[in-house]
Amino acid sequence: MNPYLAALLTLAIALIFLRLMDLLAHRGFIESRLSRKIIHIGTGPIFVLCWLMFADAPISRWLAALVPLVIVVQFALVGLGVIKDEAAVRAMSRTGDPREILYGPLFYGIVFVAITLIYWKDSLIGIPALMILCGGDGIADIVGRRVKSPKLFWSRKKSVAGSLSVFLGGWLLTLFIFAIYVQTGAFDGPVARFALPTAWIALGATLIESLPFKDVDNITIAVACAALGYLVF
Repeated sequence: MNPYLAALLTLAIALIFLRLMDLLAHRGFIESRLSRKIIHIGTGPIFVLCWLMFADAPISRWLAALVPLVIVVQFALVGLGVIKDEAAVRAMSRTGDPREILYGPLFYGIVFVAITLIYWKDSLIGIPALMILCGGDGIADIVGRRVKSPKLFWSRKKSVAGSLSVFLGGWLLTLFIFAIYVQTGAFDGPVARFALPTAWIALGATLIESLPFKDVDNITIAVACAALGYLVF
């Protein structure tokens, strides 16, 4: 597809998804914490699958990166109070304070811009970094709060169930995206050849996510996954 048209479609799809989550949270159909995590989990796969629409042209990665960049700018303006968007604040903050968007959600968007520009769709490194961030870190909070399990002794706010969900969620989501890329001919198969390397990356991400650092998971996990990607692929 023409890369300019692909970029417009990608932006439209991303905004529709985000506004839908904002609406559901604002109307009280889902709690803000859950909407935040649904956005965290769902945005990545949608965006990475949209990469397949872009033609193999040098400008494609730059146009694709504009999509999360536009959203990052919007997040920053909302977080700084320049733009008033109560629905977005309710969907992406824990307490209703717009300044919270300047941390986790903003870092999340910045990571997407960086990974898109550095690795793009012809690399095996960028996709696991984004998918483990989404499917792993994103689902950890949901599972950790709903499944009772022992707390990690080095990080008392995190649990065994949450850490296991980081590994399994990130690993399975990455393999799912790889399977689609193989099916479309973007990557050479079989999908099984990605299973072990992705498992090692997911394990490393799980260890990083388990550390007691606040608000920087989106950066540390992506960086760790990319670094491990160089070792296993």
